[in-house]
Amino acid sequence: MAQDAAVTDAPVTVVGIGADGWDGLGAVGRRAITEAGVLLGSRRQLDLIPWAAAAAERIEWPSPLLPAVADLIAAHRDSRLCVVASGDPMFYGIGVTLAKLVGPRALRVLPQPSSASLACARLGWGLAETPVVSAVGRRPETVLPELTDRRRLLVLSADEHTPGRVAELLSRHGFGHSTLTLLEQLGGSGERAVRGTAHDWSEPPGDPLNLVAIECVADPAAPRLTRSPGLPDETYCGDGQLTKAEVRALSVAALAPAPGELLWDVGGGSGTIAIEWCRTHPACRATIFERSGARRDQIAANAAALGVPGIEIRGEVLAELRGELPLPDAVFLGGGLTQPGVFDTCWDRLRPGGRLVANAVTAESEALLVRLAAEHGGALRRVQVHRAEPLGGFTAWRPQLPVCQWIVVKMH
Repeated sequence: MAQDAAVTDAPVTVVGIGADGWDGLGAVGRRAITEAGVLLGSRRQLDLIPWAAAAAERIEWPSPLLPAVADLIAAHRDSRLCVVASGDPMFYGIGVTLAKLVGPRALRVLPQPSSASLACARLGWGLAETPVVSAVGRRPETVLPELTDRRRLLVLSADEHTPGRVAELLSRHGFGHSTLTLLEQLGGSGERAVRGTAHDWSEPPGDPLNLVAIECVADPAAPRLTRSPGLPDETYCGDGQLTKAEVRALSVAALAPAPGELLWDVGGGSGTIAIEWCRTHPACRATIFERSGARRDQIAANAAALGVPGIEIRGEVLAELRGELPLPDAVFLGGGLTQPGVFDTCWDRLRPGGRLVANAVTAESEALLVRLAAEHGGALRRVQVHRAEPLGGFTAWRPQLPVCQWIVVKMH
């Protein structure tokens, strides 16, 4: 909840400034800076403002930034406070943080064109059809779920090393023939563009203010890994403890992920359910509970390799739930179902309207699901998959273990 009155008594003005600096600002933005009593911003942004243009006290953002923002705003609540930001402050910028902190009514934002707008203008790409992935404060692997043959996308770089890391990632994941365009200092006097392919990218680190445009070209031999659930089993490393692709697709579909929702995956194994939940949309979140340390390590490796390194991985569920955790929108019980207290604890924490999906392969756990369905409602289904495998010079159908699945919505 925004704390308007508690943090600031007067509106905070946020002025976006491009690489063209003071010359690129309009009259309204210049006046906001000139009339300010205190200017907050990064050293690079503050240096773009001529000393003769603003007599305000200049305060550079500390590092780390986010924990200090509230105190800095509160300390200067009686001043005419102006925050200087890059480009469009509401596009992966400080404006979003300030809006949550002080509330939109206490915020006045004066944006400039974002780096994505400038990049699309240079490339002739449609901005509305071009996905943008931010590597600022995030691992570059987050670009991986966006990769599809013939797709165009932009990556906002964290620093001068991001382009090389992106090129290396694409090369390792079957997109080495993709075209990369490095765009530095967009809109400024030092603007430049460098073009090449991912597999032979040799451009040395340059300006830290850059982004990377990708024109995806998939290797025909590379596995097709889209955002749809049911990725091939061989995509995952580990000890073989995983929900098979066909049942995984049914399970994630039953969990019905929506942008911004949080999943609890109990008994993570190889992390397949949570990983494919998070791959459905960049805003989906997941917490995995797995008691085995070795499996927690393999989950982390799988999550990074499949572009969702932000998944939270915890230990044994009942021990972890003694603390305060955000309430889930959905729960998947793939392990620990017969452990006393696991279902009751997860059910109690599940939000009203949330979904719970549980899979059982043993007679004991299946009997438990039948009893729980009688008590709480929901739907039961039993699935068995047969896969064709070689048998001598012929082909035979090999049955997988049947899976009993319970799907229920918590009504209150």
